[in-house]
Amino acid sequence: MPDLLTVWPRRIDQDGTAGVNHGGTVNTKVYTHEFIDITGANRANYMHHMTANWCPMARDDRGQLCFGVWGVVGTTSRWPRVVNMWEEDGLDGLSTALAHELGRPSLQDAKLEAWWNEAANFRSGGYDRVLIPAPWTRTIEELCADGVSGVAYAHDTIRVEPGGADELLSKVRDIAVGAHQPFGWELVGALKTSMRRDDECIVIWAIPKWQQWSEVEKARDSDPGLRQWRDLLWAAEDYERFLMCDAPLAPLKIGRQPERSDRTIEWNEPQ
Repeated sequence: MPDLLTVWPRRIDQDGTAGVNHGGTVNTKVYTHEFIDITGANRANYMHHMTANWCPMARDDRGQLCFGVWGVVGTTSRWPRVVNMWEEDGLDGLSTALAHELGRPSLQDAKLEAWWNEAANFRSGGYDRVLIPAPWTRTIEELCADGVSGVAYAHDTIRVEPGGADELLSKVRDIAVGAHQPFGWELVGALKTSMRRDDECIVIWAIPKWQQWSEVEKARDSDPGLRQWRDLLWAAEDYERFLMCDAPLAPLKIGRQPERSDRTIEWNEPQ
């Protein structure tokens, strides 16, 4: 097994804390994370509308990149749902995007309004949060450049005591990455939820093969590294895992951002 610090060399931040580099960069982005409730048999319609129709407009108008669009595996959680994640250029970039979006009496810019009206045919609502990444994690462009992808993804929500989020993310870096690496799992994101008490983290893993998911589940109690991570999760205030699969045009599936040329369903983009 490669040493984690050989893959991502250790650095010391200005505040004296240790970190892990990936190519010498620090992730200064923030992320919008969305749970979307799908109506009827419209998951595929919604995912295409989101990736092919919304993503190019959002990139042009807001500087917003698609980090991921996934369908929740119903066997492992409530269904039918989709998870979206958007990469924003820091909190300042997000505030600029919100100013663009919310400046009209409808609280929607004209392009969002047109897109939203079509999306209403496919979804009933959702729940959003803003996430702050651990600085040693990779952006979507770095993940795509590194070829990170999965047949499935594990989505972990971990709640800790107030103020404990950063410590938990450090343990993801120092314990969880190395524990999952022999089983083929690769870290996609390790983030904490903002506008809370620093008490919630979201960790996302790419799983290249379905068998690698079952191998981790079977080894959770016997493998020393996985058991150490399991014990930390079980000591948290709350912990939940479910599985997801990429939308057909998700960046980690196609290795790039969705483009207008990917549209297979007629869409009159508002100008």
